Amino acid sequence: MNLTRRKFLTVSTSAAVATFFGGSQAFATVDEINKAISEFTGGGEPESGVLTLKTPEIAENGNSVPVSVAVESPMTDDDYVESVIILAEDNPNPEVATFHFSPASGEGKASTRMRLAKTQNVVAVAKMSNGKFYKASNNVKVTIGGCGG
Repeated sequence: MNLTRRKFLTVSTSAAVATFFGGSQAFATVDEINKAISEFTGGGEPESGVLTLKTPEIAENGNSVPVSVAVESPMTDDDYVESVIILAEDNPNPEVATFHFSPASGEGKASTRMRLAKTQNVVAVAKMSNGKFYKASNNVKVTIGGCGG
């Protein structure tokens, strides 16, 4: 095949655009989320309660979705939140954030913004110093996806 410089640039640019914009995007599966939770808990089963996850019910733009977590805990040396993970079920990368706490944190609260590719469940799991785990999840309806794909 005899390619001129112009043909080469056209072909290579078309391939790059197709890969960036038209390529199929792999999204996390529920199994991947469950695996991440199992790794975080060491196989322990999270309970409900104690952990509050706040997300909007509808996100107009998936590029910047507010999320916050709060864990009811006295935050003493004997009883505190060690860490909280946030996962998004249908994002290309399910791990959104991990927050670490200590008794010196004063409270088990954190907030950030995340990107969501499409309507999906957002899951938070808290690890307590006593070895217990708590889980909360919310469904967020996304009108314009934020993870490109």
